[in-house]
Amino acid sequence: MTPRPALVLHLAAPRGFCAGVDRAIRIVELALEKWGAPVFVRHEIVHNRTVVDALRAKGAVFVEEVADAPADRPIVFSAHGVAKSVPAEAAERDMIQVDATCPLVTKVHIEAARHHENGLQLIMIGHAGHPETVGTMGQLPPGEVLLVEDVADVATLGVRDPDRLAFVTQTTLSVDDTADIVAALQARFPAIRGPAREDICYATTNRQMAVKAMAPSCEAILVVGAPNSSNSRRLVEVAKKAGCPYAQLIQTAAEIDWRAIEGVSSIGLTAGASAPEELVNEVIEALRGRYDVTVRPVVTAEEDVEFKVPRILREPA
Repeated sequence: MTPRPALVLHLAAPRGFCAGVDRAIRIVELALEKWGAPVFVRHEIVHNRTVVDALRAKGAVFVEEVADAPADRPIVFSAHGVAKSVPAEAAERDMIQVDATCPLVTKVHIEAARHHENGLQLIMIGHAGHPETVGTMGQLPPGEVLLVEDVADVATLGVRDPDRLAFVTQTTLSVDDTADIVAALQARFPAIRGPAREDICYATTNRQMAVKAMAPSCEAILVVGAPNSSNSRRLVEVAKKAGCPYAQLIQTAAEIDWRAIEGVSSIGLTAGASAPEELVNEVIEALRGRYDVTVRPVVTAEEDVEFKVPRILREPA
């Protein structure tokens, strides 16, 4: 029997679920316990097919808009946050509403509202069409939030008053890319106001730091996450920029491109903030099936953050 080739597996920590994702999943589960199935959820509660399918099996029904759900059943808003018009529509239909917006996204919403009350026009650093960006921009009236996706956008930005500006950011962006955009904004608009603390969430930052730490030691890095997950896609970008020759986003072990990693002796493994640990374990087992694996944890931070669920779920039915 031919011996299996040796492989050093650098396992990132932290990885996978963050406190906001944990909370969002728990909110749907508690809503099902309190009101029974079906409970309707507007958009994917988090960007992960495995999570969504597991909740669907328990009785959650995922819809695109509030109008797609019956008025006599509870509706849950996803962890990414929603525009103000969404809960307003649910209120008009007299629906039970449960808001699973991550508290760190809610913090950005509050910042945006405060700047608007102070008469400032807002600039949002984010990705067009991403649910979080849509939700944050929807906190203010049309035209009050301008979107920039990269440094090039800053140069062409048309603002109302360059001395009356503030910026916020999507919480799941690349830390380094966002820093470059902020620097460009501050160079063009010296009076622009920013958040007292970084909008990019602790989990996004920590997962990117772990990837940066292991990238120079890895010939390839696998990122477990969904293609529509912003923080997972950023991990792939961070891996490549940090010096890893090959990085791949995979939803499950079945998507590993074995030909692309043929002959490598060191691989890094991490997971986006909405990817469950069971998917990471499946990848490890798939690697063990082909290699003699030695696991080396790469620990760059410890996380102990917890968020409470909404009061409506803590009260008796």
